[in-house]
Amino acid sequence: MELDLRSIKVTLQMDRLRCKTPELVRKEIWTHALAYNLIRTVMAQAAAREGVPPRTISFEATLQVLEAFRPVIAAQVDRGTGHLAALYEQMLRAIAAHKVADRPDRFEPRMAKQGPKRYDRLTRPRREIKLQMLKRSSKI
Repeated sequence: MELDLRSIKVTLQMDRLRCKTPELVRKEIWTHALAYNLIRTVMAQAAAREGVPPRTISFEATLQVLEAFRPVIAAQVDRGTGHLAALYEQMLRAIAAHKVADRPDRFEPRMAKQGPKRYDRLTRPRREIKLQMLKRSSKI
């Protein structure tokens, strides 16, 4: 479960939600969950075709292969379904080729990576802060 959450939060960049309203935050979470499930579905199809367990395929490498094949698929859309099916098979083979390494002695500390920032957070509109800075500098 932790690996799945890490895939959603880190690899799909949902570690920080960008929306401000509760409704949009819910939509953002559901969009990430949908994307995650679609990627895992493609991984499961690749694993089934190659006869390997789905958890042995790298999630991040799958994302990279999908991103690499995206312009190729977009350029080949008008060539017909047979050609797209062959391209999809190639993509599944490329995905299945990226296995997760077996690292039995690896462990990671449970610590927060992000610490205090050197600068304050931008919590008000940039224009408002710039005006405030100009007022301060004109008084000096």
